Amino acid sequence: MEYKILKTEVIDGIAVVTISRPEAMNALNTRFFNEMDDYIAAVRNNTSVNAIIITGEGKAFVAGADIAEMVDKTSEEGKAFSELGQNTFSSFGELNIPVIAAINGFALGGGLELAMGCDFRIASTRAKFGQPEVNLGLIPGYAGTQRLSRLVGMGDALYLLMTADMIGANDALRIGLVQKVFEPENLMEETLKIAKNVASKGPSAIKKVKRVVRRGMDLSLNEGEALEAEEFSSLFGEGKEGKEGMKAFLEKRKPEW
Repeated sequence: MEYKILKTEVIDGIAVVTISRPEAMNALNTRFFNEMDDYIAAVRNNTSVNAIIITGEGKAFVAGADIAEMVDKTSEEGKAFSELGQNTFSSFGELNIPVIAAINGFALGGGLELAMGCDFRIASTRAKFGQPEVNLGLIPGYAGTQRLSRLVGMGDALYLLMTADMIGANDALRIGLVQKVFEPENLMEETLKIAKNVASKGPSAIKKVKRVVRRGMDLSLNEGEALEAEEFSSLFGEGKEGKEGMKAFLEKRKPEW
């Protein structure tokens, strides 16, 4: 598939995906979702890619969904557009590798929903965050009502969703919406460092920790503990990653994954 919106490159095993519709502040449209779905499908079978970083071009990460595309949709078409975005962002969690948002600017509406679909979020000090859908008489359609409350708690989620207030990077860090904040000129360099650090760990362990945490969000504590014990034990035994990691620690050497 020829990409008209996504710019992609691989740097030392880290895929960097840049959303490039600067004339529309990178607003999300059907073409974007089709391109992202195609890219995720390609990366899923590419063992040379150890992590994905998603960022935006220009002053926005993503300033929202494309209102011009949405305005004339029927109820049925609106539901399909919502499900299209939900499915794309859910696919980030189904990958075995980490997906990291490098939030360079405005992450509003669908842009914040995209970021929340990633495994974690790194922000520029210039980044701005919000769910302004109620200003349009709408609610989020790409799982924003579900992911925001899971990330920051019900109170902060309802405040942001109901007031449509826009917050800065430091407030986003304070409530747990992002994990790190850097100056704009250092954002991609620092995000790449974080991605490479994660990629240096046991690949099976990274895959399993992502699976256990994400699945565990929908399980009871007892069910989550059982899943953790199952995945923990699967890394033991000769030829298994855990055995190599523990031997390397005791022998004071780097593990050979």
